[in-house]
Amino acid sequence: MPKYMIERNLPRAGHLSPAELAAVSDKSCSALRSFGSRVQWMQSYVTGDKIYCIYVAPSEGVIREHARLAGFPISRIAEVTAIIDPATSEAVIPEHERLHDLAKEAGVY
Repeated sequence: MPKYMIERNLPRAGHLSPAELAAVSDKSCSALRSFGSRVQWMQSYVTGDKIYCIYVAPSEGVIREHARLAGFPISRIAEVTAIIDPATSEAVIPEHERLHDLAKEAGVY
């Protein structure tokens, strides 16, 4: 199932109290119940004036319906096409595409 990143403009989001963030979370969870297991809220990242949310859902339309039910703004939705992290750099790369470590090849270490 596709994964989506949702950007929500929310002035002063980074200044919400723990109780206010709990209320936002509760509102989201309440709206999610109407979708059963079709939509999963993975996590959200709160910044100064935005909240970035990660959802797994069958379509962008379902994400928009969740936002409507919860009363949340949506500034942008983007489908996640890949996930990378530091371990990605250790993936198997064909020898001809690898960068050579000249110091290692010269016996420096």
